[in-house]
Amino acid sequence: MRFDIVTIFPDMFAGPLGAGLLGKALEQGRVEVKVHDLRQFTHDRHRTVDDRPYGGGPGMVMKPEPLFEAVETLQAQHPTKATVVLLTPSGRLYSQADARRYAAGGRLILLCGRYEGVDERVHQHLADEQVSIGDYVLGGGELAALVVVESVARLVAGVVGDPESLDDCFSAGLLDYPQYTRPEGYRGWSVPEVLLSGDHARIARWRSERQIQRTRERRPDLFRHSNPESPSGPGRRRSKKQTVLTGE
Repeated sequence: MRFDIVTIFPDMFAGPLGAGLLGKALEQGRVEVKVHDLRQFTHDRHRTVDDRPYGGGPGMVMKPEPLFEAVETLQAQHPTKATVVLLTPSGRLYSQADARRYAAGGRLILLCGRYEGVDERVHQHLADEQVSIGDYVLGGGELAALVVVESVARLVAGVVGDPESLDDCFSAGLLDYPQYTRPEGYRGWSVPEVLLSGDHARIARWRSERQIQRTRERRPDLFRHSNPESPSGPGRRRSKKQTVLTGE
């Protein structure tokens, strides 16, 4: 899996790409990540990547020329056709289904938006897709690009012990059940008795019930979509590993 990241802040990526699973995957050659400075694709002496918006208004807009030249150059340098993804708050919400699809494609070019936005011609004629990681404001697309890289890289064979089983755990559409570890008691709070019982069927029922309860309380949107209490719904499934949609 190859990622090409186009940004005006390439130094933002060194730390995250050198640590944890991503760092190991890069070291082992299972994943390839190249970070490209957008200013390298400019031709004026000031290396200009932005300009004032037509029609007036606050802030600056990223120019189309450097982004088009960057993508065309990178596409020509590598034989695998890349999917070009623009990270932008106006994009559709990124999901695990997107991560699976991107992993199957083998190559991504990630364009990190900045300032007040990116010239609309990039949206319409250069990017294959526009993606947002959530309904909140960031300074730019760099952190979003790292989210995409991390989520896709996990699905590459060998990066995680069994990526297919990790991906399957999203199929139920529910949040994860509560997890406990030692010590059994801490500051007066005890591990639920059922988890100490050794009764695996009872534990499975407890976990499924807590998944439904947690999803209903914290993510009613997911709960409505998954319909876990229907007879054939995901709440009735008894898989060894079940859904983990958000980190805790």
